[in-house]
Amino acid sequence: MSSPSEADDVDSESSGDAAGPYAIERYLNVRSAYGASFGPDGDRLSFLMNTTGTAQVWTLEGPREWPEQRTFYEDAVSFASWSPERPELIFGMDEGGNERAQLYRLDADTGEIENLTAKPEAKHRWGGWSHDGDRFAFASNRRDESVFDIYVQRRDETGDVDGGSPSARETSSPADAELVYEGDGWLSLAGWSPDDSRLLVSQAYSNFDQDLYVLDLETEELEHLTPHDGDVRYQSASWAPDGEGIYLVTDHGDADTLYLAYLDLETKTLETVVEGDGWNVDGIALDDETGRFVYSRNVEGYTELTVGEFDADDPTAFETFPQPDLPGGVSGGVSFDPGAERFAVSTTGDTVNTNVFVVDIETGETERWTDAPTAGIPPETFDESELVHVESFDGLEVPGFLTLPDDPAWNGSDGAPVIVDIHGGPESQRRPSFSSVKQYFLDRGYAYFEPNVRGSSGYGADYAALDDVENRMDSVADIEACVEWLGDHPAIDPDRIAAKGGSYGGFMVLAALTEYPDLWAAGIDVVGIANFVTFLENTGDWRRELREAEYGSLEDDREFLEEISPTNNVENIEAPLFVLHGENDPRVPVGEAEQIAEQAEKQGVPVRKLIFEDEGHGFSKLENRIEAYSEIADFLDEHV
Repeated sequence: MSSPSEADDVDSESSGDAAGPYAIERYLNVRSAYGASFGPDGDRLSFLMNTTGTAQVWTLEGPREWPEQRTFYEDAVSFASWSPERPELIFGMDEGGNERAQLYRLDADTGEIENLTAKPEAKHRWGGWSHDGDRFAFASNRRDESVFDIYVQRRDETGDVDGGSPSARETSSPADAELVYEGDGWLSLAGWSPDDSRLLVSQAYSNFDQDLYVLDLETEELEHLTPHDGDVRYQSASWAPDGEGIYLVTDHGDADTLYLAYLDLETKTLETVVEGDGWNVDGIALDDETGRFVYSRNVEGYTELTVGEFDADDPTAFETFPQPDLPGGVSGGVSFDPGAERFAVSTTGDTVNTNVFVVDIETGETERWTDAPTAGIPPETFDESELVHVESFDGLEVPGFLTLPDDPAWNGSDGAPVIVDIHGGPESQRRPSFSSVKQYFLDRGYAYFEPNVRGSSGYGADYAALDDVENRMDSVADIEACVEWLGDHPAIDPDRIAAKGGSYGGFMVLAALTEYPDLWAAGIDVVGIANFVTFLENTGDWRRELREAEYGSLEDDREFLEEISPTNNVENIEAPLFVLHGENDPRVPVGEAEQIAEQAEKQGVPVRKLIFEDEGHGFSKLENRIEAYSEIADFLDEHV
């Protein structure tokens, strides 16, 4: 089938450049389809696709049929969830990247859209539909920007949502949601109980420490399920079909990696269901009517899916079904159809752009439903990465993904220039998923290296904690070890190594340039932290406590945070620097970019700066992405 996005593609002859057959515009028109949700009758599937340049809601009625675009905004839609009973969806969207998401209702029959929250000063986090479709829940910091409360909103007798409003978000009025619990921290919701009388609530203290609670909606009492000492992860929680227990992944009991467990609500006992065998069980998707499930294991960054069904009499016993054969190597975002006979899942890989597949649970047979195009670029031209391990200064093995270009000597050199692309988080992980930006630079003759330095997730709690607070700079030393390893690689030119990173990865770039200035030909800082003190002082109120748990607190660790901040070591930078940021960034305020660019320029460092007025923490709009990566390419061509 033809794709409706093909008209947006740039002609290959007119968009070519001297370094490769396709310009960045072409690569950024490679589309992604993900975030699937089955409609209430199982005959329609919604998903998000970025055909227009930002992710919008689309629906389709069969595999690779012509999809229908349902939203038409400049800002990206973050999720869409069908009602379990009616032809309607709720989706989320912020404005200009400010992350203060509002919730909207889309009538799938008429196309009418109404703003359900209309509190532009507040952030709204989706908590799911009730099983009867009469209510939905969300968490929001309406009352106090620094904490999240729990709200429930009910439909009225006509089928409309109480407090409903016109489709244009500018004219919407606040919806009439009921505050059912006042929180005192970072609360989120994990779903309704099978009888819709209770909500499962999570409270996060850090990325490696959470608690679970049950909120009784009649009494509005909160029951603590997971009292504990120290850091324990309780994540991906789902109700058991009988409502008497919870399935979750946890590292309770000093386990280094996450395992799948069952928590009995009456006894509060935790029973192991599946061990991770040295790797994280990342999460579980569970249909609480049938007990059918899909759980994933993260093995060196690659996804292993297990499909099964729990025993109705023994919550820790289950049978498994054939493993689905999905392309790529990284999968997630499971959504069951109404009878749990099928599930939709998004999948991607180094050479496979993201698309939605539907899997038959009992047979494992898979069928591709979406047709996100590759902008006319032959998929066989995409390059695949190799998993490598680098020994760091203290003997630690640092994993990473190295991708080499087909023609590493396009400019006459004996070795390829290389971009060391450092992830953010820091508790994140580079995985072998598709990146149009990476494939663009590979096409231009650059090699690409993506390290998972200490502090990354996916390799156990001990590995993730190795960069906490006073050990922060050990992760930067890992980058030095990786660069030394790259310099010895026969396909790499050691004099043409550039650092690139976003968010916390931007800090890593700046720190690498200040700590090891002689290693770099250039640095690219995208929405990065330049000074931990000013960052923590100015980040969103709702994020500060979580970030201090990772980086150190302003009260106790200010001197150390000042010591390691790149702005206080800027005199060491020798390599040309490109700083990019979004004016509306609520996570890492734009002042971080302003100060590092100004101070580096005063030191005589060649500096470029690019600030987007309509972006937040990253660049979501296609025209901005084209401008940003075109300038990055020019910058690298000039200096690398």
